[in-house]
Parts: sequence; C-alpha cells; structure tokens
Amino acid sequence: MTSIVHNRALIELPTWLGDCVMATPAIENIANFYNDVEITFIGSFVAIEAMKNHPKVVKTVVLDKKYSVLYKTTKNLGEFDVFFSFRSSIRSKFLKFSISAKNKYQFDKDKYINCHQVEKYNNFVSDSLNVNPNPGKLKLYKQSQSLDVKQKPILGINPGASYGSAKRWHPEEFAKVAGRLASQYDIVIFGGPAEVDIALDIEKSLIEKSVDNYQNLAGKTTIPELIDRISSLDLFITGDSGPMHVAAAFQVPTVAIFGPTKDDETSQWMNEKNIIVKNSLDCQPCMKRTCPLQHHDCMNLIKAADVLSAVKTFN
Repeated sequence: MTSIVHNRALIELPTWLGDCVMATPAIENIANFYNDVEITFIGSFVAIEAMKNHPKVVKTVVLDKKYSVLYKTTKNLGEFDVFFSFRSSIRSKFLKFSISAKNKYQFDKDKYINCHQVEKYNNFVSDSLNVNPNPGKLKLYKQSQSLDVKQKPILGINPGASYGSAKRWHPEEFAKVAGRLASQYDIVIFGGPAEVDIALDIEKSLIEKSVDNYQNLAGKTTIPELIDRISSLDLFITGDSGPMHVAAAFQVPTVAIFGPTKDDETSQWMNEKNIIVKNSLDCQPCMKRTCPLQHHDCMNLIKAADVLSAVKTFN
C-alpha cells in the first residue's frame, strides 16, 4: 500500500492583522504549489487567530519574543520541506536560521517596493518558487457563520488604527455619519482594546442624537468573531486598518478614509465596492505615526459630508 507523501510547510505570518490578510493571496499560491501540503503557521497571537481556520493548517504556534523560548520551539517543531517568513526582522532571521527545513525563504522589505503590499508578498513567493501566478483575492476562512436575523442592513464603523493616532479620523465625524445613516442601517461600532475610549465617544454622540439602534463591540470581540461580524456587513466605514482588509476579503462595500499612509500600497485589494476618501496635501503621505507638523490636516480636513457623499455612490 502506497503511503501519501505530504509536503510540510512552515509559514511565519506577518505580525499585524492587515498585513496578514494582505498575505493571503501569496499563502494561497503556496498551498496550490505543493501537493497535499500540510501547513504550520507561526506568528503573533492576532495573526494566528486570523489564519488558524485555513483548511491546510495542521498546527499553529504563537511566537514567543524571547529568543531562548523561540529556539526551543523551533527544535520541537521537527523538519519541514519548506519555510517561508513574511517578516524581515532580526528575530525572523533567527527563526530562519534555527528551523530545520530543506528550503528556506524570507521576505525582504527593501527588495519589494513601489507596489501594493499584496503584490510585494506575492512577488516574494513567486521569486522563491520560480513561478509567476498573479495574486488572487484576499482569502479568509471563517470559524462560524453569522446566524443573526437582520432587521435592517448593517453599517460597521471602525474608528481605530493600530499604526498610530495620525491614521485616525475624528470620533465626532464618525458619529455624524452614523447619525445620518441610522434610519437606513443598524450600526455596529468596532475596535480593539486600544479603541474603547474612541468608541465610547462615538456612542455618547449617538445617544445625544437619540440614536439607539447600535451596538458597541469595541474591545469585546475575538479576532474570529471580528472577522465573522465584518463579513456580514452591508456597509463599512473605516480608516486604513486591519479590519478594512478583512472587509475587502468579503467584498463588503467600504468607504476607507486615508491620511498619512500610502493608499496605493495598503488600500483594499480587489474589492470593487471600495471608495477611498482622502486629501491631496503636499505633506501626504508622511507615513508617520503622529503628525510631524502637528496640524493633522490630512484627517482634520475630511468631513462627514465627504464620507456621506462617498456612501451615496453605492446606492
């Protein structure tokens, strides 16, 4: 009886949720390249939570930042046919050195430039495997299916951005948009633990506007729950963030507000129902976590009316 030979692949995921989602077309191309591949993912807690439901995954490992623990982990993982790292940090170089694999490939952020992040990751995989598949759509596998019965279409509001304050639009402007759309949509406010205060500011403003058809889920969802909730939205209004890319994976109509970051590199990938709202200031894109000029005009000059105008294009 002939035994099935599986290819064992170890993949180190990008750290952040958004980068992780943007790596999914490249990961799909890895999975399609190897016959009967068994994938082990290693990475941050957030990355593992986002990717653990991939059908080819047999094991996941949350990365420990201590080198001693990381080294011990690598020795317990066994041998692999191939190792891909989507990170270019020193710790990832240590991981690449320590792991036992026939072939090892590591992303170089200085080599892959001047294109969308999805293309950067895909080009890295293509160069490693000497193939040339185009990157497909973003692909996330959900843990569960939403069973909620909708009374109205659902609008998701996502005011946060883990990169820094410069990427955040003002909560009062988000609240103005939500207030205007509350008669058409039930509203869900999203955010991680760091965005609880911003979400509360939006909630208070909605209460002042006598809006009560909302849920504030900031700081209350796991990553799989966040993915599931976003997948069921009818409209999403967000800054440049991880949840924005989650929405793209499910083709959710999205208005994305961009300030200091490069929308040609981190905008939604292959979502036809996507509109970017941004200014064209001389200082954009500065790529800074806080405004170096201290005026934050790239976000301050965007008003609720601009976003509401963008929403109308979906109707």
